Amino acid sequence: MADNAVGDIGTGAKLRFSMIGRTALITGSAGMLGRQHAAALLEVGASVILTDIDVDGLKVARENLGESFGDSGIRTMSMDVTDIESIRQVVAELGAEGVRVDALINNAALDPKVDGNGMAEDSRLETFPVERWEVELAVGLTGAFLCSQVFGTEMAANGGGVILNIASDLSVLAPDQRIYHRAELNDGDQPVKPVTYSVIKAGLVGLTRYLATYWPDAGVRANALSPGGVQTDQPAEFVQRMCELIPLGRMAAPDEYRSAVQFLCSDASSFLTGQNIVVDGGRSVW
Repeated sequence: MADNAVGDIGTGAKLRFSMIGRTALITGSAGMLGRQHAAALLEVGASVILTDIDVDGLKVARENLGESFGDSGIRTMSMDVTDIESIRQVVAELGAEGVRVDALINNAALDPKVDGNGMAEDSRLETFPVERWEVELAVGLTGAFLCSQVFGTEMAANGGGVILNIASDLSVLAPDQRIYHRAELNDGDQPVKPVTYSVIKAGLVGLTRYLATYWPDAGVRANALSPGGVQTDQPAEFVQRMCELIPLGRMAAPDEYRSAVQFLCSDASSFLTGQNIVVDGGRSVW
């Protein structure tokens, strides 16, 4: 009996994580994390719609994902998150085909990489251009609002759904600018993580809380995922400095957020809404 009970629990857990028969739309899908979010949901049976303004990047993302999951559950659509008409056009096209979006992942962002190569002049607060402020907020924050407005309205009218905003551990922390320090530069020329990144990610958490209390009676849940840094091809000195800030002593592998995405987009998190789930190797507890 005990063995059967354990088996039942295991089956029940799989069913709660399953997204078979559901469709997820991911913004910013041409990027590295966008592809990982798509892979996460394909793993649990969802169909995914990859959206971006980078059409060539979408093609590459689909090809890469198709190698592991096949092409049948993957679709690409050009969509500009800063243009509400572009978003409405996608909704209209999907609606005409009877496609319902069950999960929206607001992932699109202009994420500046501070690598010391020409970033200092316009990343420092003293000289940060307002034009750049407006462009980056338009994509990372206003874009999430517009997509949530359009797709969330559809969800609320059609039985509910899930909105997942991709924030960052810098939604709860200030950036430690020391990790970008370059010994050969004067203080006023040091590269920094720009102000827009922190503002956008904190704003996404505020948007999440608002959405969670706006459509709860219509079955729409909203949460945020705040990942820590992902190790890719950063300089060794930067990686070492970052790892010293993390209790686990390392940065994340690109696929280490998949299970969190699966949890937050599926019925496994059915009683969770309005929360910011920080997955950062412990960095934010120091």
